[in-house]
Amino acid sequence: MTKIDDPSHGRLMRLATYAATATAAVLIAVKLAAWMATGSMALLSTLIDSTLDLAASALNLMAVHHALQPADAEHRFGHGKAEALAGLGQAAFITGSGGFLLIEAGGRLVRPEPIAHGEWGIGVMVFSILATVALVAFQRHVIARTGSMAISADSLHYAGDVMINLSVIVSLLLAMGPGWTAADPLFAIAIAGWLVVNAWRIMRGSLDTLMDHELPEAERERIRAIARAHPEVLSHHDLRTRTSGRQGFIQLHLELPAELPLVQAHRIADDVENAIRAEFPRFEVIIHEDPAGVREDHPSFG
Repeated sequence: MTKIDDPSHGRLMRLATYAATATAAVLIAVKLAAWMATGSMALLSTLIDSTLDLAASALNLMAVHHALQPADAEHRFGHGKAEALAGLGQAAFITGSGGFLLIEAGGRLVRPEPIAHGEWGIGVMVFSILATVALVAFQRHVIARTGSMAISADSLHYAGDVMINLSVIVSLLLAMGPGWTAADPLFAIAIAGWLVVNAWRIMRGSLDTLMDHELPEAERERIRAIARAHPEVLSHHDLRTRTSGRQGFIQLHLELPAELPLVQAHRIADDVENAIRAEFPRFEVIIHEDPAGVREDHPSFG
């Protein structure tokens, strides 16, 4: 079996988890100070979000460490699904924060309070935006290189944080300028909705991996086309695909002329396998050769 991962992928994934954890810890400190000075609900919402970011990134750090362990006697397909489990944990964290924020913002909407030292909050939000943009840029570089689900889930809500921080700046300006104190809890409620939407997207992707969801139909059709392109392949069937973290698995049957010697049939299967791996480098490919004209009963998988 060919090697699926570049040795640098693990190092990049670890660096991404360290960077996310450190960034979240710094942002919690500065946002806590700004919230205590301003009393802003919108600032509290982004403080809660950063606290959950830290918890989620710490969970990611442990999940990535586990996922990067090589396959062993008890886990022949590797440990890649640890990333999907971390994604479910992130979704739970984010949903809980959204619910708490809705309760707090609803109370402030009924009993509005003025914002103090709003300029401090704005300064902290500008710093947060710059730090988060730098982190997301690095995470996207890592995702492009490794295809990590855990880093992708982490990057998704950090990218959302940029919009959240911008909205906090707008809410503070509205409260400080025209005196629209209701803007603060209203923006917090909108942020809570954004958090719940992100949680759903993360949960759906994680469940797809845990439940061995097939690759998108366009990618499955590309695999079929590669198999059909070999001049000695008569047909193919029983294509099955799934992913586990950064690694994926492709299985299919090739129908070959019945009179072919085994060594030649094996060569054809190797040709198709190598062609598929060239298009899907992080996938393990398993091919079964069937002689044409021989009727066999295969289990049906729909």
